[in-house]
Amino acid sequence: MLTDPHHDGSPLYRAQETPALGDGVVLRCRTSADVAEVWIRTTQDAEPTFHPCVLREPDGDVRWWEGEIPQHNPVMHYRFLVVERTGAQRWLTGAGVHDHDVPDTFDFKVSVYAPPPDWGRDAVVYQIFPDRFARSAAADHRPVPDWALPAGWDDPIHFERSDPRTASQFFGGDLDGVVDHLDHIAEVGADVVYTTPVFPAESNHRYNASTFDEVDPLLGGDDAYERLSTAVHARGWRILGDLTTNHTGDTHEWFEAAAADASSPQRGYYYFRTDGTYESWLGFTSLPKINHANPALRAAFVEGPDSIVGRWLRPPYDVDGWRIDVANMTGRMRELDINHDVARGVRRTATALRPDALVIGEHNHDASEDVDVDGWHATMNYSGFSWPVWEWLRADDSPARSFGTPVPIPQRTGPQVVSSMRWWAGRLGWQAHQWSWNILGSHDSARIRTVVGSSALHQVAAGLQFTLPGVPMIFAGDELGLEGIVGEDSRRTMPWHRPETWDHDTLDSYSALARLRREQVALRRGGLRWAHVDDDTLAFVREHPEGSVLVCARRAAGPAIRLPLAALGTTGARLLFSTTEGGEQSSTTEGGELVLPASDGPSFAVHRL
Repeated sequence: MLTDPHHDGSPLYRAQETPALGDGVVLRCRTSADVAEVWIRTTQDAEPTFHPCVLREPDGDVRWWEGEIPQHNPVMHYRFLVVERTGAQRWLTGAGVHDHDVPDTFDFKVSVYAPPPDWGRDAVVYQIFPDRFARSAAADHRPVPDWALPAGWDDPIHFERSDPRTASQFFGGDLDGVVDHLDHIAEVGADVVYTTPVFPAESNHRYNASTFDEVDPLLGGDDAYERLSTAVHARGWRILGDLTTNHTGDTHEWFEAAAADASSPQRGYYYFRTDGTYESWLGFTSLPKINHANPALRAAFVEGPDSIVGRWLRPPYDVDGWRIDVANMTGRMRELDINHDVARGVRRTATALRPDALVIGEHNHDASEDVDVDGWHATMNYSGFSWPVWEWLRADDSPARSFGTPVPIPQRTGPQVVSSMRWWAGRLGWQAHQWSWNILGSHDSARIRTVVGSSALHQVAAGLQFTLPGVPMIFAGDELGLEGIVGEDSRRTMPWHRPETWDHDTLDSYSALARLRREQVALRRGGLRWAHVDDDTLAFVREHPEGSVLVCARRAAGPAIRLPLAALGTTGARLLFSTTEGGEQSSTTEGGELVLPASDGPSFAVHRL
């Protein structure tokens, strides 16, 4: 695999991350000595054009080819035509090398649109579900609302969607409780605090907002949100909010006005039918769908500093950006599709107030048409990261339920998983891929510990989360080994008062991996070359001009792995991290090869080249 032709959007292969319209964009391609010529094929105004590459100085058996394309359009798609000395021809696209003609869908992309903020790429994100994270002392003095079913902190979770208690079970976590535990978040290694919604709602998840004009008093109200933001920023961290742009709750002040009076201005904020019924999210009538084609709704929700999007990014709250819930459905309704217009408006409002604001769109399948231009900066990468990792590491007897399919989670081999990751990475594009979130689980899915069934495999999963391209997003409690068979079950309370139940080995691995990612620029901004893949092993190189690392993940015992030093571009390697008790034996060199030691079970190791 190391000798295959390779290109990606990282600094070794493309010097200009964000060119200007009309610039020449210099591109590099790495091949073996068996290649005779390389061409870049791009399209200008949708017409294919070919541009020759020249061979730069040989580096042993490695050949570096360099060519240039014009940034003729705002987004340029390109691929490489690789001609071998035998006359054989192959295409190199974002999805890998192909020995047959393939469509343009997976071509590399380079865009003139402003990239997401740097801090978003370098971040480690920590997701908090406020009702289940921590209670401050003040929580004991707040009245329980009529809709809520009060629960003790150690009570079992009601989690079946058919159970009316699932959404009403109320544990009373609040925002000052988050402030009380920022030291723990620091120990994990995160530097972005992302909370699920904080607006008032008649549920524990709060995705059915009753208003966007205040923070839920049950969480401590506006003052508590200000205190949390201040405490987060005092540590040099960032804070992200969670905003549902697709729907409100049926108790929202806009919807109540619209339902009460067909002539009210708010009636056009929703999709009412002539019989008084209305469109809602997937038929859940408690979640009426918003009509972004209505100018008044757009003005109130999206456009300008006083909109819902804008006001919480301003002082005293100073939220650094938004995770947009149901971003994929926002602005889409039958024949109407103004999704990108809405996304562009959200980003425009956010960046006008905070030039380095981040806007992440929730999307659990193919987000490629919704990113990489001037809308959502990136996505929650379930398809390109979460599902392949789950499928590779799933325990035979896991009770975890699939998220997104009506059948059990499948089991895949290493080659199948890498093929999936390559297709999704090629489809998403390098820029969006770097800023998208690597998720092992969230409040919407099973917990990774329940999927994989053991601490050893959990740590392998965490290793992949921190070392593959993308931004690690940790769902609070993953670092302790919390379990859950489905999203609602995964919203278990944090066992602060029961540290003896914590998986301290896993917590230590999360902390060490976060430090390693911060120390090694290749893990945050480097390219990706696959080095070795078999059913039970994934090995890859993250490359950067400031230094590269080699990663080896194993789901089971396996023999030593031998990799050619010349193809790795190194003379040796130094062990940086290992999950093996006592530290995995360091790699050795022998006969022009780097030898990674055999493993007697699941393991994860990172080596500096």
